Amino acid sequence: MRADRLLSILLLLQARGRMTAGELAQRLEVSERTIYRDLDALSTAGVPVYTERGPNGGCVLDEGYRTDLTGLTESEAGSLLASRSADPLADLGLGKSLEGAVLKLAAALPRMQREGVERMRQRIHLDAAGWFQFEEPTPYLPTIQEALWQERRLRLIYRRADGAWVKRLVDPYGLVAKASVWYLVGAMNRKVAIYRISRVQEAEMTESHFQRPADFDLATFWQGTFRQFEASLGEYRATLRIAPGSEPALQAAFGERVHELLAQAGRPGDQGRYTLSVTFQSFEQARSILLGLGSQVEVLAPPELRESIVALAAEVVAFYRLGVESGD
Repeated sequence: MRADRLLSILLLLQARGRMTAGELAQRLEVSERTIYRDLDALSTAGVPVYTERGPNGGCVLDEGYRTDLTGLTESEAGSLLASRSADPLADLGLGKSLEGAVLKLAAALPRMQREGVERMRQRIHLDAAGWFQFEEPTPYLPTIQEALWQERRLRLIYRRADGAWVKRLVDPYGLVAKASVWYLVGAMNRKVAIYRISRVQEAEMTESHFQRPADFDLATFWQGTFRQFEASLGEYRATLRIAPGSEPALQAAFGERVHELLAQAGRPGDQGRYTLSVTFQSFEQARSILLGLGSQVEVLAPPELRESIVALAAEVVAFYRLGVESGD
């Protein structure tokens, strides 16, 4: 394992340029003391690696030193090829570049490893898109991408989730593809926000340049924001009575978590019906999902949800009766 760790340190420093011992230790899941011992071992072996003290110090590899991609195992190469997701890169015009890189990587492997990698590729495929997910129009993605590369401000007309149109002058910090849905991470007056690309109605790259914060890390920001978003979900709770034999409909509505919900409900009660407590993202989502389940689910609480479903169901019945009576 130590040889693998030494190679990992070498490749990390070659890719990142400068890292602290603490960052290396966290990345490789060892102590800082172990990192310093490994750096000594690399230096003894003739690798020009050194440490710099001070606020901007860290572990550094001499800029003129480069190592070839050696020691790549069959499983490592296979994981690189199997984990590629071409759709988001194709949106950025990089699909051909990805295929070219894959071909070069495969060609560089020994014949026995190539056969193993091909075997893995034929047996494992990762699809990042969700079920029933429609492709979102992103006509302004190239403009946003160009502004991102050139670090120039974007003038946007944006449609918010509530339908309102707003104007924004945004410093583009990065692009994120979440399940093939594109988002722009950008700042306005130094306040960072997230914009769904499909809601951009107009995008114009300005002549004004901006300074991207040196300490801003796109992946760290996205993960932190996403965790906050997940924590904010599930704030609307409803108590339901489930009819016998409704498990297939429930699974279509709630996914695999229906098994967990039924297990939490315990034994069925009167007439084989379960009583469940289910959380939804919002009142509107709860009403939409539960109305679609029809008579297989009865809302016991809260009262406003039950009354709203009754009123909405009556509107649907009246609408269809009017269509029948008019002959449409």
